[in-house]
Amino acid sequence: MSRRAKFSMVAALLVVVAMAFRVSWNALKDVAHAVGADWLAADLYPLVVDGLMALALIAALVLTGRDRRFALWVLGGYTLASLVLNYVHGLVPGLHDGGRVRLAVWPPAHYALVLLASCLPVGSIFFGSDLVAKVLHHKPESSQKTQTAVNRSGSDLAGSADPDGFESVYESADPAPVAEPTPVVAEAVPVRSVRAVAAAGSRPRRATGAVPKSARTRVPARSEDDLLAEARSVAYRWSDAELTADRIRTTLRTSPARARMLRDTLKAERAADSRHLTGPLAPAVLDQYQAARGGADTALTTAVTLAAIDYDTAHPGEPSAMDQLRALDDRPDALIEPTDEEKAS
Repeated sequence: MSRRAKFSMVAALLVVVAMAFRVSWNALKDVAHAVGADWLAADLYPLVVDGLMALALIAALVLTGRDRRFALWVLGGYTLASLVLNYVHGLVPGLHDGGRVRLAVWPPAHYALVLLASCLPVGSIFFGSDLVAKVLHHKPESSQKTQTAVNRSGSDLAGSADPDGFESVYESADPAPVAEPTPVVAEAVPVRSVRAVAAAGSRPRRATGAVPKSARTRVPARSEDDLLAEARSVAYRWSDAELTADRIRTTLRTSPARARMLRDTLKAERAADSRHLTGPLAPAVLDQYQAARGGADTALTTAVTLAAIDYDTAHPGEPSAMDQLRALDDRPDALIEPTDEEKAS
């Protein structure tokens, strides 16, 4: 459709709207008089109703989605209200003279019509403000589509990558001058087009395979003795039920096979140690404490000391674990009684 035809249709629409507005003017003005409006308010009343209808029509043309449906609902509601008031104006002859008259003989209908005519100005303020706010904050859909089309990669665009349809991005160099005027035949070099280059560049890269061993981060290997020492330092507080291979594996972060080996070794040490003490600390813990003191392992000695302090705090009426450790400082073997086999030997 040409621009001139569009302009003609818009002009015709404006003429029709203006005539309809003029026809509805008297009816709405008389209804406003009937519900108690003064002469100035009655003259402005048609602008409140039919003016919001025009505003809702413009908003429906601009907005999209849910906002557009809301504008259409407002347009339909005010159109229906204007139709009802014009219909009442035609049924009640007393409205033509102006003044306060009843809009209906039946009282409920009269009250409903008065409520409708009184609520339209307030509704115009609410719905009109909402429609204007939606129009001002509306983002045109065309700009969003344009931005989306710009962000699309070359591989998503329709069309074939035909090298003949585009100019080459490479320029062939002039042949070097030669001494003899012999003709030089240049070998044809296939050149990919701009679209082909873009399409090739947008393809996902292939997997490069496994990382070579030389490029991997080397993790220092721990010997079995180191793992056993670590297991002893962390498992001395565990009970026999808590001493499992899975807990050792997750705590020390080692393999399942080594975790099972450490579990069996620790359980064998606990089972082989038949000595008894007069205090709460186990013989294996005391042996580890003495070995740590001899080897200057401050971490293990500190851990055992803190455990003894925690035990004494939680069990004030029982034998003191700190007394055992203090006895080891003076007499390392004072609290360890030999077994019957050791006495016999």
